[in-house]
Amino acid sequence: MEKIDYKKQLKHLYKPSAKKVEFVEVPEMNFLMVDGQGNPNTAKSYKEAVEALYAVSYTLKFMVKKGDIGIDYGVMPLEGLWWMDDMANFDPDNKDEWKWTSMIMQPELITEELVKEALEQVRKKKNPNALGRIRFTSFCEGKAAQLLHIGPFSEEGPNIEKVHNTIAANGFEKTGKHHEIYLSDIRRAAPEKWKTIIRQPYQ
Repeated sequence: MEKIDYKKQLKHLYKPSAKKVEFVEVPEMNFLMVDGQGNPNTAKSYKEAVEALYAVSYTLKFMVKKGDIGIDYGVMPLEGLWWMDDMANFDPDNKDEWKWTSMIMQPELITEELVKEALEQVRKKKNPNALGRIRFTSFCEGKAAQLLHIGPFSEEGPNIEKVHNTIAANGFEKTGKHHEIYLSDIRRAAPEKWKTIIRQPYQ
């Protein structure tokens, strides 16, 4: 059986430096997404979104592994787009006002038909509350700057600022939404070892 490590194939996007801000071109990719609003630490809707995204993503993984395709791959990490209606007022400390899209990238071999089948399987087995909010869509981020943050989410501020300052120092302007990619299982890893990619699109 063929095994595919998409994080390794997309190393330039999912394994950035923790020391130096890197500029990347993010291609169009397909995602399972759930939209919401509120503090991710306290909003029930965020927890429900993450639960549903993982349930469908793992169902797809095993469908592909056991089905006619016969390919084994690792489920990609959870990602989040974070924003406010006026990004000039985006405040990392005022999470209650945040809007968000929680999402997991899906390989090219995942089709709309497979997603429909996976949704139905999850509905019959678990039927998580946010299942009906999941959408399967493409997303093209384009040019972005990114940096790996190691440590708790509460200490991201200086690294977010470093990414923003690097963009400005190179004569570019921020655009789009604040983007984070969560590489660690925070249920198991100590906060000081959490790995989070901080990404900011620019033009």
